[in-house]
Amino acid sequence: MIHNRKHNRLQNYDYSTPGYYFVTICTKGMLEYFGRVQNRKMELNDAGRMVKKWFNRIPDKYSSVCCHAFCVMPNHFHAIIQIVGIDQCVCPDKNMVNIQERVNTQERANTQERANTQERANTQVYPYGGVSLSDVVQWFKTMTTNEYIRNVKLHSWKPFDMKLWQRSFYDHIVRNDKELIRISDYIEKNPMLWKQDENFIELKKNEA
Repeated sequence: MIHNRKHNRLQNYDYSTPGYYFVTICTKGMLEYFGRVQNRKMELNDAGRMVKKWFNRIPDKYSSVCCHAFCVMPNHFHAIIQIVGIDQCVCPDKNMVNIQERVNTQERANTQERANTQERANTQVYPYGGVSLSDVVQWFKTMTTNEYIRNVKLHSWKPFDMKLWQRSFYDHIVRNDKELIRISDYIEKNPMLWKQDENFIELKKNEA
């Protein structure tokens, strides 16, 4: 289990700096909305699949951001988010031509999608930099909350009290490749470790 994640951002650190960030976002009150762990595997419900969908759409919104390993759990969400920036040394497998092609392709896709649906609010694309980790997480929370509210009304999803997510989030700056591998492995195995997780609350429920 990975400990020592902190609610508050590291003081005086610029979270728009290119690099990898390990993020954990928890539901308000640690209530379970997104499915269940069965036989050490996470079984997503419709709400869990919705959370997964919006995480995968983050690069559509912010083309200077890449999404890596992630896991939707019953009451929280783990992910590795990469702020790419425009420095080729940050992401050596992408040259500037490929980055620009990706931006152009995404802009065309966004234009078409805006014409076809109102589902995605606030769809301005940020081609390079200027985007912080907090910007990304806040957009993700907003999109998932808005769609969750719609489905409470339309499909009787479990209602929540005031807020779906906790106000802040946990973050860890990934310092090297070894740490990146270790955290990716932790995320992948998270469902298998559910009953050992600090966010597992079934025992507390049974004791109440």
